[in-house]
Amino acid sequence: MREQPPKTPRWQHSSQVFHERAEEYDTWFDNSQLFAIEKAAIQSLDISFSQPALEVGVGPGRFAEALQIPLGIDPAMAPLLLAKKRGICTCQAIAEELPFATSSLGAIFLLFTLCFLESPTRFLQECARALRHDAPLVVGLVPADSAWGRNLLQKKEHGHPFYQTARFSTIAQLQQLLTKNSFHICKSASTLYQTPEKLAEFEPASPGLDERAGFVVIVARYNKRKSSSFSSPIQVNNLKTQL
Repeated sequence: MREQPPKTPRWQHSSQVFHERAEEYDTWFDNSQLFAIEKAAIQSLDISFSQPALEVGVGPGRFAEALQIPLGIDPAMAPLLLAKKRGICTCQAIAEELPFATSSLGAIFLLFTLCFLESPTRFLQECARALRHDAPLVVGLVPADSAWGRNLLQKKEHGHPFYQTARFSTIAQLQQLLTKNSFHICKSASTLYQTPEKLAEFEPASPGLDERAGFVVIVARYNKRKSSSFSSPIQVNNLKTQL
C-alpha cells in the first residue's frame, strides 16, 4: 500500500491563496462601500483600548490602518508586505501561537478571520494569556445564517479560492465559544441588512446582535474569575518572522 503524504496544516492551505493573490485582495478595498460600512460599524462602538493593539489576520492592513492598530500578524507573507507599507509593524505568525509576552497587549482585533482559524479555542486561550487585564477582544463576524453568510457559503461550494477552507459560524456559536473560554460580551453592533446583490448605499450600525445582519461586531473581555497560570510566550517555529 502506498503511504499517504502528510496533510498540509490547514493554516498553510488557507493562507496560500492570500499570499498568491495579495494584490487582487488589496485592490478590493478601493472605493468599497462594503469596507466603509464594516469599518463604520467597528468605529460605532467607540472601543477604548491602550496600546499596543494587535490585529490577527491583518492582511494588507486596510482595517489596521483605519482603526489605528499598530501591530499585525498573518500567516501569508505577501499581504504583510503591503501592511508594512501602510505603517503596520508586522510579523508572520498564526492566531493559535501569538508571538507576544503574557499580559503585553492592550487589545486584539479578529476581523473576518475566525472562519479561517485552525483552532478557535486555542486562539482564545492565547488571547487570555497575551491580553492585559480588562483589555478588549474585538471580533468581526459575517453570521452564517445571514444573507451574506449564505452568499459566502455558496462561493465556497463553487470553489471560490478565498473561501475554500472557510468554516462559517452563527452568532450563537460564537457566543458559546466565547462563554466556554471565559470571555464575556460587553457590547456589540449589527449592520449590513442590504443583501449582497442589492448593496447600494451606506448603512449605519445598530446596537446589539442580529443574525439577519451581514456583519456584526462583538467586544469581549476575559473573565479571570478563576486564577490562571500561563506558560512563557510561545515561540512560533519557522513562522515568527519580523518584517
